[in-house]
Amino acid sequence: MTKTVSTPNGKLDILQNISLNIGYQEALVLKGASGSGKTTLLGLMAGLDQTSSGSIELLGQDLGDKTEEQRSRIRAGSVGFVFQSFQLVQGATALQNVLLPLELQGMPDALDRACESLQQVGLANKENTLIDHLSGGEQQRVSIARAFAVKPKILFADEPTGNLDAKTGRQIADLMFHLRDQSGTTLVLVTHESELARRGDRQLLIESGRLLN
Repeated sequence: MTKTVSTPNGKLDILQNISLNIGYQEALVLKGASGSGKTTLLGLMAGLDQTSSGSIELLGQDLGDKTEEQRSRIRAGSVGFVFQSFQLVQGATALQNVLLPLELQGMPDALDRACESLQQVGLANKENTLIDHLSGGEQQRVSIARAFAVKPKILFADEPTGNLDAKTGRQIADLMFHLRDQSGTTLVLVTHESELARRGDRQLLIESGRLLN
């Protein structure tokens, strides 16, 4: 696959001739310097963006001929996300944040799932606490609870420890891999942190938009 964007100075290749396969229940780590294209690749694989050329298959479906709405339906209930910036709803409680995607999908056991997921990340006692009153580590725990509550087949994580101190980052990594092992979820993780990268089953280095290994 290739991803090209137009700039005032002409076309710029963000990703060039990328080809890879991700195994069932694999923990794949994409690493590289800032601006190397790893976050763009993650977004393409998740169907959040479209390639300029080439194809991407997600959960057995070719994303190339799908509209944004169709890609969203493919992800619903099967794909989870954890972001560096948490992407939580401010002014809402921890429980409300985890409930939201479950209710949008019309899951009848949404409340039970949300409560169970918060318990799994150690925040059962913070269900009714506003997101704004939680620490950075606790907010990332909420985002992990939200991602795993849908019981995803694939979890995409973009620099999940990037905004956390080293100790909290290790705790979040421990939690994410523990839940991944429990649920058998395939994990695709973007990071530039060597300690976190070593925890993956396989590492791929991206440099200037190309896979080096």
